[in-house]
Amino acid sequence: MTVTKIIDQARSEKRTVLTEIEAKQILLEAGIGCTKTKLASTKEQAVSLCEEFGYPVVLKISSVDITHKSDAGGVKVNLKDKTEMEAAFDEIMTSCRAKFPDANIEGISVQKMAKPGIEVIIGMTKDPSFGPVLMFGLGGVFVEVLKDVAFRIVPLEKVDASEMIEEIKGKKLLEGYRGQDPADIPCLEEMLLKLSAFIDGTPGIQEIDMNPVFAYKEGAVVVDARIILEKA
Repeated sequence: MTVTKIIDQARSEKRTVLTEIEAKQILLEAGIGCTKTKLASTKEQAVSLCEEFGYPVVLKISSVDITHKSDAGGVKVNLKDKTEMEAAFDEIMTSCRAKFPDANIEGISVQKMAKPGIEVIIGMTKDPSFGPVLMFGLGGVFVEVLKDVAFRIVPLEKVDASEMIEEIKGKKLLEGYRGQDPADIPCLEEMLLKLSAFIDGTPGIQEIDMNPVFAYKEGAVVVDARIILEKA
C-alpha cells in the first residue's frame, strides 16, 4: 500500500493517528528499515505469523485508541514459543479490553524480536513558526530524563545530520563506550536524511516518532513507530 493510500484511508475513517503497522509501512516506503510487523486478527493468525517470523517474537495491541500500549498491558516481548505466545495474546486482549472498554481493537501486531542495540530516538514535529523540525537523540532514560536531543529544520543537508549526532552529550555511547560495539553512525545520518527528504515531499504529516531505533555496529532498525497526521 502506498503512502497516499494509507493516509487517504486514515482520512476516510476520520482519524489522525496511524497504527504502528501503517507507520512502519510508510517508513519502509521512505527507505527506512523497520522490524517486520504484521497484523493478526485472531490467535490462529498470530500462531501462523510467529511460525513465519520465527521465535522469539513481540506482541503489541493494535488500536489507534490505545496510545500508551505498555501502560494498558498491551505489549509482551521475548516470547520464546507457541505456549508463551498464546498466553500473551490472551493476556493482552483481556487487559486492554478491561482498561479501554470502548477502544476499537483491530487485533495484535506480531513482530520478530529485534536483537538489542544502542537505543536511539528519531522524530519530527511541525513547529507553527518554522515548519517541520527533525529531532535526534539517545533513547530510553536519556531522552526522558536528560532531554539529550538535537534539532534541525527540514530540509537537512548531510552536514546537518552529522552535526545533530555530534551535538548530543551521549555521543560517546554511539562511539563504543567501555567495550560496547559502536553504532553505525553513517547509517543513522542516512536515516535522518531519508526522513527529511520524505517529510519535505509529503504534506499532511504533523508528527513522526521512531522510538526506539536500535543502532548496531552495522545498520539500524526502527522497532516502534508512531505517525500523526495534521487535522483535515
